Amino acid sequence: MNSQRSFYGFLVAGVIVLLLIGIAGFYWFFGKSPFNLSVPKSEPGAAIFVSKMSPVMVSLLINPDRLQAIEQKGDISKLKNSLLAKSNIDFQDDIKPWLSNEITLAVTSEDIDRDPENGLQPGYLMALSTEKPEKSREFVELLFSKRALAGANLAVEQYKGVKLLSDTPEVITPEKIQNRLAGAVVDNFVLFANDAKVLREAINNVQAPQLNLSDSPEYQKAVQELPKDAVAVAFLNLPIVAKWQGWELVESIYDSQIVSLVLNPQGLLAESTFLATTKVAPPSLLLSKPVGALHYIPESAGLAVGGVNLSNLGASDLAKLWKQGTATIYGSEEQAISRWVKPLVDFQKRWNLNLSKDIFSWVTGEYAIASLTEDNPLLANQANWMFVVEKTPQLETGIARLDNIAINNGFNVSSLILNKQKVSAWTELTATTEDKTAVNVEAKIGGVHTNIDNYEIFTSDLATMEKILTHQENSLVDDRNFQNSIATFPQSNQGYIYIDWKKSKNILESQLPILKFVEVLGKPLFDNLRSLTVSSYGSQPGTLKGGVFLQLNR
Repeated sequence: MNSQRSFYGFLVAGVIVLLLIGIAGFYWFFGKSPFNLSVPKSEPGAAIFVSKMSPVMVSLLINPDRLQAIEQKGDISKLKNSLLAKSNIDFQDDIKPWLSNEITLAVTSEDIDRDPENGLQPGYLMALSTEKPEKSREFVELLFSKRALAGANLAVEQYKGVKLLSDTPEVITPEKIQNRLAGAVVDNFVLFANDAKVLREAINNVQAPQLNLSDSPEYQKAVQELPKDAVAVAFLNLPIVAKWQGWELVESIYDSQIVSLVLNPQGLLAESTFLATTKVAPPSLLLSKPVGALHYIPESAGLAVGGVNLSNLGASDLAKLWKQGTATIYGSEEQAISRWVKPLVDFQKRWNLNLSKDIFSWVTGEYAIASLTEDNPLLANQANWMFVVEKTPQLETGIARLDNIAINNGFNVSSLILNKQKVSAWTELTATTEDKTAVNVEAKIGGVHTNIDNYEIFTSDLATMEKILTHQENSLVDDRNFQNSIATFPQSNQGYIYIDWKKSKNILESQLPILKFVEVLGKPLFDNLRSLTVSSYGSQPGTLKGGVFLQLNR
């Protein structure tokens, strides 16, 4: 084995690929397979090796080889073979005989020797649960023997009753330092690290429980939020993550985050819980059934958002999290919006409006916002919009405010009859003359709104309004894909964001160029993504809980 091809590098790459791509990529076959995927636990046992000061810990809680039983295209085999191709290690012969149901990767510290003057070198720890410790020891011995034969300097030591093996290259360079490897077998875990110091600290954490993550009150509270059938878990200590990444943590409200992945016959649910150690505002109002305003959204909608009370959005727990994250990473909320949601910035500039003051402030009841894609492929990058608002005492003032904004942008507010329904339209008339006797008048529509039942409905054009008035389409809430997506979440929630990927892909990519980069990273996932649904449903004080459901083609 080539000592410059670190086996530890394989482990890091392997667990990241499995968590971020592999799991999501092939589970659209789950519903077709007779294989019964049972998960014995949802709490990582390796947390006893990890310090309370660890920025992040990620765990796969199922044996990767068990995934082989349900995959249909050989993707897992290809992944394992490519990662092991240059290591002289065979997964089937060397690892499978002893690997159990957990692979955990942790960043143990931002700097191993805690001396910033010689540069920062994070500590990394990998823990693999083993069913056969003796076979595991044989594997570790063989691994380091091969590395020694390839030219690495092998060191052996006994530390608190545990045999530690480590190696360093003969010539020390920054690149070769990164290929250092240390290993040991402790009880039912095989440990690998990028430095023997990391292993010593891991052993100390076991023998002094007050040092390890399992003893942390924040972690104990977080794991109580985990579903029993999670196949992967990640825990983040947010202040330390910020420090590790060189960010200045400001507006600090939430101190930790735990994320879990759960599989079901329809797709993958990524559930996240943020926890605060200080008092925070109570959770937003939970709804017991889907927002009524969504019944007016046609099933052709590529994107739909439904909820209640936009006027309280700035004071909500979700807004506080957004403010903490954007201020920490980008310096301000405005900078984050300009980088990630530029179309929203352009929309406000074009209409000279402020969404918070001019729209959100008077929406105190139910609301739904949707983007409707065109059936014509030539117009695939265009979309019409609609906005549904429940009647409240503030509605009349809100409509007047929008009418004034339209007038200030050069439009007239006109009344029209459309399908026997009186509607208000924002029109801009343009007259042209072809000769002295003929005058052509063209009307540009900036928006249309009318009252239906207990809701005011706004659309971007007359054709969309006519489609709603004549019931040309079924409602989104009757669409099977939408029903399957929202069924994943608790009935009591704060609303939904729903994206039909096939219908929205082109327009989202044109508006958000960075999305194409994200697609490349998660190609197996996006190639089979049917829809993406987001919901928030936490009800406990001091926590913010929500999930993202990825519905996959089967």
